Formats: sequence, structure tokens, C-alpha cells
Amino acid sequence: MAQLNLIVVTPESTVLETSAEFVALPLYDGEIGIMPGRAPLIGRLGYGELRVEVGGQTTRFYVDGGFVQVADNVVSVLTNRAVPASALDAKVARELLQAAQARKADTDELIAIRDRLERQARAQLRLAERAGTGGGAASRAAHH
Repeated sequence: MAQLNLIVVTPESTVLETSAEFVALPLYDGEIGIMPGRAPLIGRLGYGELRVEVGGQTTRFYVDGGFVQVADNVVSVLTNRAVPASALDAKVARELLQAAQARKADTDELIAIRDRLERQARAQLRLAERAGTGGGAASRAAHH
């Protein structure tokens, strides 16, 4: 059976390079599932959950926007940040959401920044709660 080759790259490093049977990504305007044989695609990523299925096991990551390219069974993800779901902390995500909601936003630019911070925090919180993780110091470091 054909497999996908998934590569997840941030400005700092290659976070993940693996074969996969299925990949789900948060696009800017929804979610997309990718299986081997998918037609070529370039998409803008949103903030949310990247799921990778390998051998019946699902691994989850939080991705912080970016782009995805699919061509010849290669899924290339370029993102500002990719954090394993197990490293997220729901408490920290709640604090980030509260801080974002409390930000003063009296210009269009400040409103856009506040809205982006809220979307990021909500996506992290959803994934942390879904993963049932406590996170810890590693997750706090990943948010700064």
C-alpha cells in the first residue's frame, strides 16, 4: 500500500519526518485529510491540530499556521511552530486565552493581533483538552 512522506519544518528545525497512512491538517478555512494518491495541493494552514496516522496509531501536534504542499505523496508542512500535543498544557493555554482577551484593542491592527492570539490560544486549549495532557515546563517554553 502506498504511503505518504510527511515532513514538518519550523524555522528552527525539522520537527517530524515520517511515513504516514493519513495526515489531517488545519487549513485556514477548515480541515483537510490527506491520503496517498492525493492530487497536488498548496494550502494556507490555520492554527490547530495536525494528526498523523501510522500503523493504526495517531500522533497529534499543534501547528501555528503556515503552509502545506502535497505532491507525489509528499506532504511538506512549513509552520512557525509545531508542538506535540503531549507537551501542551491546558492551564497555560487558558492563561494565554485570558491574556489575549484582556488585551487593549482600539485600532484595526491591535484588534487583528488580539483576534490572532485568541485563535491560537483556543486551538492550543482544544488540543490540550483533547489530549488530556498536563504539559508542564516544556509546554510553557513552547509558548514563548
